[in-house]
Amino acid sequence: MKSAVSREIDSMLENIGRLKAEIAKVIVGQHQVVEELLIALFCKGHALILGVPGLAKTLIVSTFSQALDLEFKRVQFTPDLMPSDITGTDVLEENPKTGERHFRFVKGPVFANLLLADEINRTPPKTQSALLQAMQEHVVSYNGANYPLPEPFFVLATQNPIEQEGTYPLAEAQLDRFFIEIKISYPSAEEERDIVRRTTAADLTKASKVLSAQEVVKIQEAIRQVPVASHVEDLAVRLVRQSRPTEREAPLFIREMVAWGAGPRATQSLVLAAKARAILSGRNAPSEEDIKVCSYPVLRHRMILNFKAHAQGKSTEEVIAELLKDA
Repeated sequence: MKSAVSREIDSMLENIGRLKAEIAKVIVGQHQVVEELLIALFCKGHALILGVPGLAKTLIVSTFSQALDLEFKRVQFTPDLMPSDITGTDVLEENPKTGERHFRFVKGPVFANLLLADEINRTPPKTQSALLQAMQEHVVSYNGANYPLPEPFFVLATQNPIEQEGTYPLAEAQLDRFFIEIKISYPSAEEERDIVRRTTAADLTKASKVLSAQEVVKIQEAIRQVPVASHVEDLAVRLVRQSRPTEREAPLFIREMVAWGAGPRATQSLVLAAKARAILSGRNAPSEEDIKVCSYPVLRHRMILNFKAHAQGKSTEEVIAELLKDA
């Protein structure tokens, strides 16, 4: 007879399986991307999506919103976008009966369950920072008042890595607010043929709603309760500490190639991501393999390479791979 925990996991997996099936109706391939998005969502994290133009970054996010019964809003980031265009602003109103005037806060698009920040690096740092408090505290402070955001609150931001003109690099503090960084690659030949067949047909398929906000929150709470073995936890701590060139245990190549390593938030994210990956795989607890697989999306945007690494053409992916060899 199955335990209550096992039944809970089976129920979650059934719902998650239905969610994946609905997404697969629209999105061809990109299984790892979908898994990493689900990991971020179920860990109450935010995701930064990188990919060259035309790889359906925005389509993936909009498909997620279709399959989840969540309030979805989209902000196209541009150089003239102001912080109040995201968070909201006070509007002066007049009572037609009394003639009294008062300010009323009009909520911006950030007040949604799922916010798509499209091309986030096209707006100046002043506007980018408008998302910092919202992403970390799920609250917007304006004119001395705090306005809580709806739960769950999930930010998916896209940016194009090859367009340099008219872009503003994200600050390290902003990058660290993102739970994971997801990279979207080109599809295989067979996947590309399937994309052509689907997108050039008369009827375009849409995803049906599968999970409600309450069900998403329930899964998020269940992920937090997943136990972690001490040796798995130790591996996460060791990997993150070894990514810092100032730490005594840092390998020589880290000291030579890395300017700044990952902070404690990376350790928290790594353990949480491993928990979610284990549940998505139908297991009750994460393994060391989960930690290693999740190291790439969790660490790649939190490690800053130095001039020597760039001069030698080293990528963050290669540095993380080298770090995992001795793990």
